[in-house]
Amino acid sequence: MPREKTRRRRVEILRSAASAFRRRGYHGASTGEIARALRMTKGSLYYYFKNKEEILFFCHDYSLDVLLELLDRVRAGGGSPADKLRALVEAFVHHILDDLRGTALTLEFAALSPPLLRRVIAKRDRFDRGVRQVLQEGIDAGVFAPGDAKLLTFAVLGAVNWIPRWFDPRGPASSEEIGRAFADYLVAGLRPVSAEGRVTTR
Repeated sequence: MPREKTRRRRVEILRSAASAFRRRGYHGASTGEIARALRMTKGSLYYYFKNKEEILFFCHDYSLDVLLELLDRVRAGGGSPADKLRALVEAFVHHILDDLRGTALTLEFAALSPPLLRRVIAKRDRFDRGVRQVLQEGIDAGVFAPGDAKLLTFAVLGAVNWIPRWFDPRGPASSEEIGRAFADYLVAGLRPVSAEGRVTTR
């Protein structure tokens, strides 16, 4: 199927670009460097993307589509709010470290032109609202301690989005281990605390 083959090739280019953005930053990475990593000519690269900004936009757009699909699956799959949050955190960590090669794409928003930026922000806000709904569900059910779900969403997503700033793919911890650890810490940090100072597990 030509369209599916084209999309797969665009995702391959995305991953090469993400690696280059990680090493050199968006402004420091060139389309030539991205093309050489894939053993392509710049002309071939421009068959799939007209310029570097379009690659960056596709990185954001593709990533957010993956996260929104994940959010829909988690919400449809049932389970407690803690289970839902755990699944979201683990999958989010896997996505940014493995699929996007540890690139903190959220730090490059300003490089997009206003029309593309608005499209990315709209999808990002949909994901943020979905996470917020999971947290509010947990607060309402008493699974999480009372709090401002919007601020808690910023804390959770901020913690995960910061991982690429320190993550070393040559280090001893895999993305799965990091995802589990962050899910453990974040979910435990949201649990209510009893009068005796013990974290509850209901």
